[in-house]
Amino acid sequence: MTTGYTAPQIITLVAQGITCVLGVLGNGLVIWVAGFRMARTVTTLCYLNLAIADFFFSATLPFFMVANAMRAQWPFGWFLCMLISFLGDTNLFGSVFLIAFIALDRCVCVLHPVWAQNHRTVSLAKKVILVPWVLALALTLPSVIFTTAVHDEGKEYCGFNTELWGNLTEEEKLQKFFTSLASIGINRFVVGFTIPMSIIAICYGLIAAKIRKKGMSNSSRPLRVLTAVVVSFFICWFPFQLCLLLYTVSIKALLKGKYQILFLLLGLTGSLAFFNSCLNPMLYVFLGQNFRERLIQSLPASLEKALTEDSDPISETTKSVSPPTEAELQEI
Repeated sequence: MTTGYTAPQIITLVAQGITCVLGVLGNGLVIWVAGFRMARTVTTLCYLNLAIADFFFSATLPFFMVANAMRAQWPFGWFLCMLISFLGDTNLFGSVFLIAFIALDRCVCVLHPVWAQNHRTVSLAKKVILVPWVLALALTLPSVIFTTAVHDEGKEYCGFNTELWGNLTEEEKLQKFFTSLASIGINRFVVGFTIPMSIIAICYGLIAAKIRKKGMSNSSRPLRVLTAVVVSFFICWFPFQLCLLLYTVSIKALLKGKYQILFLLLGLTGSLAFFNSCLNPMLYVFLGQNFRERLIQSLPASLEKALTEDSDPISETTKSVSPPTEAELQEI
């Protein structure tokens, strides 16, 4: 393994290591509590799927850390190259789409409480929650199909397999590679970031407006929580998605030695985006009321209470058609 790492490379490795540990432990705890210790509701189903996505993505980080430490070399073979890329991308984008799904769910509860109380069931949620996973798969498959272990000057890398394009000249393969990479980058920026971010911002904007309309403007807690959710998602993801877009559309210039700073920025902003995977348990579970009192209890009991209290703005077991009260809206 090569030595003599630069400061950005060390920062990236440390950040990925922290994300891996916190992501596996934090999301693993949420999976245990939401999946095995609590009654199955729409809210716990959402938390469970989000935690599963973040857990498996965090679990793939050690492989990428080894590759980063070896200057992008891949020592694990072609099968793990495809598998880890597939698991990493699917769960990464699954997490993003699930966050948007949670935002939509909460928005429906607040804006249409009567409909939600009568139609929002666990059985329906189990079907609808497949949509974020299907979208994640659709976004991942085009790039994973062309991912394999490639050899260059006796070294193995996890990269783009151009052999699937058949009997094309090297120049034609290179041109097709540039076009494919740019298409994938633009698609991921639009579908994998812009659309989910827009959904989240719109939903929480509508929720905030509803809270203010209900005369709860004096209570800043709900607005602080909503602002933290949206801002943290944007801060973590936007720099990486922008750098990734610039990288994919500028790959030809990069190979000619131009815009080399993009390689540095891509690693640093990628670590920030990945960190969102271990932030989600805190943002969607721990940001409930009376959190300091919960810390006094045992951690599993604290999580269970947090998930219960941060549950739906309306009851998930009754068929009452009464609108949510001020206290219930403040629990969002």
